[in-house]
Amino acid sequence: MKASAIIVAAGSGVRLGHPAPKAFVPLGGAPMLRYSLAAIAQVEAIGEAIITLPSGMEPAARAEIRAAGLAMPVKLTPGGAERQDSVRIALELASAHAEVVVVHDAARPFATPASFAAAIAVAARAGAAIAAIPLADTLKRVSEPNLIVATVPRTGLWLAQTPQAFRRDLLLEAHRRALADGIAATDDADLVQRLGAAVEVVPGSPLNFKITTADDLAIAAAIVASRAHRPATPGANG
Repeated sequence: MKASAIIVAAGSGVRLGHPAPKAFVPLGGAPMLRYSLAAIAQVEAIGEAIITLPSGMEPAARAEIRAAGLAMPVKLTPGGAERQDSVRIALELASAHAEVVVVHDAARPFATPASFAAAIAVAARAGAAIAAIPLADTLKRVSEPNLIVATVPRTGLWLAQTPQAFRRDLLLEAHRRALADGIAATDDADLVQRLGAAVEVVPGSPLNFKITTADDLAIAAAIVASRAHRPATPGANG
C-alpha cells in the first residue's frame, strides 16, 4: 500500500516578521509550502497527502497544490494549537489502507524526494525512521547569567529533521497514548520511542534546515537564488 504524507503547514509567520502564515511566506517567487508539495509529487511511494493549515488558508493551499503538480488525493484540515495537535488531527484522516505515514514540516522547504522515499522505505521495513544529520558544532551547557558550565561531548549526537516516517498503526498509538497521558514532544519520533519502539536514522542534509527566523528565511532565499532550487511545476521533469 502507498504511504500517506502529512505536511504540517499550520504555523504562523510571527517570528519571521511576516504577516502571512509561515507556509505561505514567499521564497524565491513561490510560497514555502509549494516546495514540499513539489517534492512529494515526485515520490512514487506516496499515494495521498494531508495538509494542516491555518484557518481560512484552504483556497491558497488548493492553488499551491495545482502549481506543484500534485496529482494525488489531498485532504485539507485546520491545524491544532500545537504542532503535535496538528499531526494527530491529520493522522486521524490518513487512509486506513496506508501502511506508512510520513510527516514533514512545510518550514523545511529543501527536503528532497529521495529523503521522503528513504524514510518511507526504512519505516516499512523497521517501523520508524527519521532524517537526521550528525552534530558538527561544539555544544556548551550554559547557566545564568550566560556562563558556560560544561562542554557536552557531541559523539553520537544527531540533529533531527523531517521527513519522519512510521508505520501508521505505530504512530496512531503513539499520538493517542500521548494525548491520554498529557505528554508533549517536539517531534513524532519522541512519541514513538516512548512506546518502546526503535527509530532508525536515514541521512538528512544540512540544507534541510527549518526556517524559523528572518535570518533563516534570508539564508533560504540565498540558496534559491544561487542554486535555482525552485519547486517543480506541472510538466517539469523531476
